Amino acid sequence: MLFSKAQARLWATFVSFLTGRKKANTVELFRNPNIAFLKYKWYFLAFSLIFSVTGILSMIFWHGIPLGVDFRGGTLVTVKFAHAPNDGAIRAALDRVGLRDAKIQRFGPEANHEVLLSLAERQTNEAALDKGKTQIIEALEPPEPPANKKDLNNASALDVTAYLLAADPQHLGTDAQARYAQEAQAVVGYRDKTLSGVFSSFDQLRGTVPDEALAALQQGYFLSDFGVRNVDIVGPQVGKQLQSQAKWAVLYSMLGMLVYLALRFELIYGVAAVVACIHDTIITLGAFSLVNKEISLTVIAAILTLVGYSMNDTIVVFDRIRENIKLLRRERLTDIVNRSINQTLSRTVLTSGLTFLTVLSLYLFGGEVLNGFSFALVIGIIIGTYSSIFIASPMLVAYQDWRQKRGGRAAVPAAEPRRGKVKANA
Repeated sequence: MLFSKAQARLWATFVSFLTGRKKANTVELFRNPNIAFLKYKWYFLAFSLIFSVTGILSMIFWHGIPLGVDFRGGTLVTVKFAHAPNDGAIRAALDRVGLRDAKIQRFGPEANHEVLLSLAERQTNEAALDKGKTQIIEALEPPEPPANKKDLNNASALDVTAYLLAADPQHLGTDAQARYAQEAQAVVGYRDKTLSGVFSSFDQLRGTVPDEALAALQQGYFLSDFGVRNVDIVGPQVGKQLQSQAKWAVLYSMLGMLVYLALRFELIYGVAAVVACIHDTIITLGAFSLVNKEISLTVIAAILTLVGYSMNDTIVVFDRIRENIKLLRRERLTDIVNRSINQTLSRTVLTSGLTFLTVLSLYLFGGEVLNGFSFALVIGIIIGTYSSIFIASPMLVAYQDWRQKRGGRAAVPAAEPRRGKVKANA
C-alpha cells in the first residue's frame, strides 16, 4: 500500500518523535542577536530605582498599602443602581446615617451602574451583616418614602410571600401558601437574575405574576433607584490572620527558591534571583498603591504566581550562563552573560509575550472580580521579564568584580587568565 505525501509527512513526524530527533529549524524571533545588555546596566538600574522608590514613597506617605476587606476586615456591599450613580450624593447619604469611613468604588462596566461600598465593622456575626445592609438601605432610600409602602428592589422572597399571603389578592384559600411563595420567588428571581437586581418599573413584572398579584404589589410596594445585591463580611481578627499568612507565604516561597538555587548553582545565583523577585514584588505593590487599587487574596495569589514566573525566567538565563562558563572558559564573565542573554532572548520574548497577551486579555475582558489578579500579572510579567535580564544577571558580574577587587576568589567561576588575544563574543 502506497502512502500519500501527507501520510508520509505524518509518518516521518511520528518516527522523529519516537526516535527523539529534533528539527534543526526552531521558532526564533531574533537570528543571532548581539546586544551588549550589560553596557546599559546603569540606565536600567536607575529605571528600577526610580520606580521602586516612587512605589515605596506612595506606600509610606500617599495611599499606603490599600488592603482590601479580606485583610483589614469589614463589610463589603454591592449595590446596583437603576441609573448612573453619583458618588458625591452617595457619600452625602452615607454621612447622613453615620457611615463616614465608607469607601466607594465603581464595580464592573459603567453601563452596569454598580458600586462597591466598603464599611469598617468590628463585629463578625449575623447581626453585623444585617446591620451593614440595613444602614446602606436606610442611607440610599428617598428621604420621604411613600407612606406604608416597602421597597420591592430590596425585599426578600419571604417578605413578598408574607405580604401576598396577608393581602390574598387571588383568593386562593388553602393553596395560598405554596402559590404565593412560588410567585414571590418568580418576582425576586426575575429581579436578581434577569434585571441584575433592580426594577425600574412595575410593568416589567407583567407576565411574570398574575395581574391580581401585580396590582397588590403596586399597592404595597414602591421602587427605589437601587438594590443591594450582595453583602460580605470579614472580621478584623480574620483579616489580621490573613495578612500574616500572606506575608509568610511570600517569604517562604522566596526562601525556598534561595535554598534551591544555592544548591543547584551557587549562593550568589540564589541571592541575585531573590533580589530580582523582591524588586518585582516592590514595584507591583507600588503600582497598586499609586493607582489606589485594593489588594485582596487573589492579588496575593497573583504575586506568588509572578514570583514563580520571574524565578523561572531567571533560572533559564542562569542555566545558560553556567553552560557557557564551562564552554567559554577564556571569556570574561561580562561577555558570557551578554552571550547567554542573547541566546535565550527569543525564548524569553516568545514566552513572556504570549503570557502577557493572555493576562492582558484577562485584564481587559475578565470582569471586575479578576481585575486585581490580572492587573498584578500584567505588571508582574513585564517587570519579571525585565528583572531577569537587567537586574539578576548584572548582579553576578557586579559581585564578581567586587570580589576580585578585594583580592578574593571569584564567586562565579568565570574565566581563566587570557594568554593571547581572543575575540570576545558579546
